[in-house]
Amino acid sequence: MIIREWRARAALARADAIPHISAPLLPELKRLPGFLGVHLARRRLDGGQIEFLVLTHWQSLDAIRGFVGDDLAAAIVEPGAVAPLADFDSCVRRYEVIEEMPHPFG
Repeated sequence: MIIREWRARAALARADAIPHISAPLLPELKRLPGFLGVHLARRRLDGGQIEFLVLTHWQSLDAIRGFVGDDLAAAIVEPGAVAPLADFDSCVRRYEVIEEMPHPFG
């Protein structure tokens, strides 16, 4: 499994920005072969900002290519998601999962 990590920051007053990030993208992701899931998280930063973390899980690099094309580091940011953000990563980080422990509650 491959995990792609992407981060974005917004003013604390825009803490509701995650729907702008995820709403248009999640239905598209769910239809892609090899897409395994996503984690969306946020944390408060000093200076009145909030940071969003998006971790997408993929079966393989080929599955990721089906989403982003040949540039595997490309961040796909929907135009509607840009407006509420102060800044965001233009590239993603990729990690190969080496061990996984299932959640004990299913």
